[in-house]
Amino acid sequence: MPSKPSKPSQTEAHQEPEAAAAPTTGAPPEARTATGPVRGRYENGLAVFRGIPFAEPPVGEARFAAPRPLRRGWDGVREAYDFGPPPPQESGFAGRTGQLTVPLGDDWLTVNVWTPAPDPAAHRPVMVWLYGGAYKLGHAGSPGYEASNIARDGDVVVVTVNYRVGIEGFAQLADAPANRGLLDQVAALEWVRENAAAFGGDPDRVTVFGESAGAGSVAALLAMPSARGLFRRAITQSVPGLFFSRELAADIAGAIAAEAGLRPTVADLSTVDPRELPTAGEALIPKTRQYEDRWGLAAHGDTLFAPVVDGEVLPTTPWQALAAGAAGEVDLIAGHNREEVRLFLALTGKLGKVTEAQARETLTRLTPTGVPDAEQAYRTAYPNVSLPDLSERAQSDWLFNMPSLRLAEAHASAGGRAYAYELTWPAPAYGGALGACHGLDIGLLFGTFAADLGNFLFEPEVSQETRDLSAAFRTAWTRFAHTGDPGWPRYTPATGRLTQLWDTPTSVAPYPEEPSRALWEQHEFPALPLLGA
Repeated sequence: MPSKPSKPSQTEAHQEPEAAAAPTTGAPPEARTATGPVRGRYENGLAVFRGIPFAEPPVGEARFAAPRPLRRGWDGVREAYDFGPPPPQESGFAGRTGQLTVPLGDDWLTVNVWTPAPDPAAHRPVMVWLYGGAYKLGHAGSPGYEASNIARDGDVVVVTVNYRVGIEGFAQLADAPANRGLLDQVAALEWVRENAAAFGGDPDRVTVFGESAGAGSVAALLAMPSARGLFRRAITQSVPGLFFSRELAADIAGAIAAEAGLRPTVADLSTVDPRELPTAGEALIPKTRQYEDRWGLAAHGDTLFAPVVDGEVLPTTPWQALAAGAAGEVDLIAGHNREEVRLFLALTGKLGKVTEAQARETLTRLTPTGVPDAEQAYRTAYPNVSLPDLSERAQSDWLFNMPSLRLAEAHASAGGRAYAYELTWPAPAYGGALGACHGLDIGLLFGTFAADLGNFLFEPEVSQETRDLSAAFRTAWTRFAHTGDPGWPRYTPATGRLTQLWDTPTSVAPYPEEPSRALWEQHEFPALPLLGA
């Protein structure tokens, strides 16, 4: 990778009435929730409340169980000044730390709220953010998710949610409910429905949005009966194609437990401190190739977790559910970044260093359904492109690009309102070598250019071009939350698959990666099976 260089408005179709902005002086803001009043702080012209519990701490008898409603409220006014503790999690991806500098504790299931004013009469749209992190990392209090810009610029209420990840949230155990992390998200959305008005929000205008594993979570929520009616709109930023069958997830959970000398049961796993248990998953990562004959594609990569198509909590994959009209009443934005996997290649030191032999192995492994020879198919679709670059494209197509596009197609095919986008603007750092890579959209959306991944993707001195694109990105998302229309045409095959291209300048055009779309057209992105089962 080259060395990092030295420092060098859309119109609303319908504008909501503007309520008074929060004062910056005087008594701290308060809001009365169903379990008691909370007191926040005024920051940057907003009222901000942090660390509000939406369920009982999932420890002790509640560990590995579905989230439990709070048994009782609190006496007096609860101070909501600080983020709640992060859920137990692994230390991070290769080359990127996931360590957090917040106090530890058991009260993992909390929400944070940014609002222009906690006025019950305001009826602002509510946007609920679900973080990514490969279903094994993440914390709503991460600096990159500081939501002031979205709430203030878009005149919306923003809620960020903590949910269980890794073994606590997604390991498939025979004596525990599946997809506990997703059930946490449902519980948080139920909290929003019950309490949004106290913060100036409209519980009938909720948009759930997320990136990467957060986008996969949003996609799963679209397919979950328990989430029906809890949100009106959804935005998925880079949906992963990884969903597991119950059998595969159970086999992986057994292997993780074995690393700790345990059985994959609630009784055994509960003997280990929640903060120590993730080390078993970390210890297994370097050994996953020995399971390739059983786990297939799940044996490649840095994560052992994904939503589980268990037939109950999650009856089918999101693509099957949307094609069958399961979320027909929900407006959807689905999109991806053009060079998604380039981030992971850079973080692991592989960018520009993939050999032809490695590229061939990748193309063989990621062959789309109905394509007998992926290498030849990609060479034909993209002539004059090197084999390593073709393998990079195939990885992006399989992991994020095509799952995202196919989600929009599935929704549109059932008559749903779907909008597609592709981020093609390259990350400014490293002379643009990272392209429009995974995670770039987070800094643009939140305007947090120096936090988390933003510190890696943006230059220290942020250009006006970057700020303008960031503002346009935010405007589209919040306009969608207000009206259901982000400002570009709906995605339908009948009208040319028109797609918003985020670049400078922005534009609308037929989906630009047509050769990839055609290659993957017959691929259904099924729940990955346990091979030989």
